[in-house]
Amino acid sequence: MIEQDRMTAFINSLDPGNAEYLDALEREAKATDVPIIRKDTQALLKFLMASSAPKNILEVGCAIGFSALLMAEYSGDDTKITTIEKYEKRIPVAKENFIKYDQNNKITLLEGDATDILRTLAPGYDFIFMDAAKGQYINFLPDCLRILNKGGLLVSDNVLQDGDIIESRFAVTRRDRTIHARMRDYLYELKHNDALNTVILTVGDGMTLSVKL
Repeated sequence: MIEQDRMTAFINSLDPGNAEYLDALEREAKATDVPIIRKDTQALLKFLMASSAPKNILEVGCAIGFSALLMAEYSGDDTKITTIEKYEKRIPVAKENFIKYDQNNKITLLEGDATDILRTLAPGYDFIFMDAAKGQYINFLPDCLRILNKGGLLVSDNVLQDGDIIESRFAVTRRDRTIHARMRDYLYELKHNDALNTVILTVGDGMTLSVKL
């Protein structure tokens, strides 16, 4: 079996890159240790923008705004994106990036805890990208399902926890056991919820694609 990391590196080597400002933001994020979506995750998001043509996107977890800007860049002119972030140090950076690069004013940033904000949102989203605190995915899910349109797509990132998800809870560090258990619960719920059809992919650090039935 070919080593997964080598295969991923080969696939990523074929990637033509993004808009110049996105590549610059990616380099800056890596230089300052800001976590952003991986190269193969970027490619999948771009593909989904083209294939599903979402009009109303919700992102849970904004960080410095890279993934929101990527979705804005590669979606239709009439697409609107709402993104949520609570980490106070990253909010000003995201705002600055949106002012500089969101030329069509597609993106709206909501500041605060996603648990509280999700409760206030009305139904009508046809695409939700989950990329926030991993231990909270299971708690965010009910409201995400409530506001997601029938036929809409819920995309969740970093669900395999760098491989730790397949390990026994006793094999992961004590401080990570709660996240480990909650992510397993989340994956089980996605695969067994009658309102969803879900596929789990090994793209990036693991992604799920869930269609609301």
